[in-house]
Amino acid sequence: MPAPGRTIADLLASRDHATMSFEFFPPKDDAGQTQLLDAIGGLDPLHPDFVSVTYGASGSTRARTIDATRLIRTRTQATTMGHLTCVSQSVAEIRGAVAAYADAGITHILAVRGDPPGGPTAPWQRHPEGLDHATDLVRLVKDAGDFCVGVGAFPDGHPEHFDFDLDARVLAEKEQAGAEFAITQLFFDADAYFRLVERIDRLGCRLPIVAGIMPVTYVGQIERFAALSGADLPARVVARLREVADDPAAVRAVGLEIATELCDRLLAGGAPGLHFFTQNRSKATAEILAALRQIPPHRS
Repeated sequence: MPAPGRTIADLLASRDHATMSFEFFPPKDDAGQTQLLDAIGGLDPLHPDFVSVTYGASGSTRARTIDATRLIRTRTQATTMGHLTCVSQSVAEIRGAVAAYADAGITHILAVRGDPPGGPTAPWQRHPEGLDHATDLVRLVKDAGDFCVGVGAFPDGHPEHFDFDLDARVLAEKEQAGAEFAITQLFFDADAYFRLVERIDRLGCRLPIVAGIMPVTYVGQIERFAALSGADLPARVVARLREVADDPAAVRAVGLEIATELCDRLLAGGAPGLHFFTQNRSKATAEILAALRQIPPHRS
């Protein structure tokens, strides 16, 4: 985990080791909070370099996000990062959220435009008094205080346009606006990740890109993940899962195997870190990391 005063960007730049981090989401009720705390308790012994908390833009959800971020910060020694989006918010509301993060002692923010209410492929709807682009959000956060800012990246292409060269240019613009690292949307093709790194490198963009990992643990996630990312899962991944579709335990085992293989390839190719979308559960992530550490180059 980062030493006091050392940011996530500092850690990634040092290349001391590939970072490991976890994403949680704010609970909706007491049962959800218990599940969240169980997940934190199950994963914190793995000593993540940082954890992050997803963001809800509506009033009550926004409050839950800040509360959850504050709670998580008290339950882990890892650096805690809050997410922030442009969705359904005025500039004044966004500034209020940034101030709330600062009051909670949060110094890292993942600034993403966010998906429209209708999903990643729906037309973008800007708030009349809001922001249109993540680049503008990065500038706002950097102007608001001494924050280390991360941004999103899309190995499979942003679902709004699927223009890979445009995605690379946008990442370069985010870096110029003050972003210091990126975390990808979920993906399953290591080559897509490496192509993204090559494209931004050609533009002179030096943002370290942490790979976002979410394992498939049941067949229904195939369609769900496609809806979340706006891109279909690779055919070879779907075929492996469909082959054992009648056996839930086998689906889970194959899903974790696929995720472990992906992590292995990414680390072997120089990815600076892995960020696990935990869905507020600890078991699958812990099992992937345990399997990964049985592969000689990653033993610790």
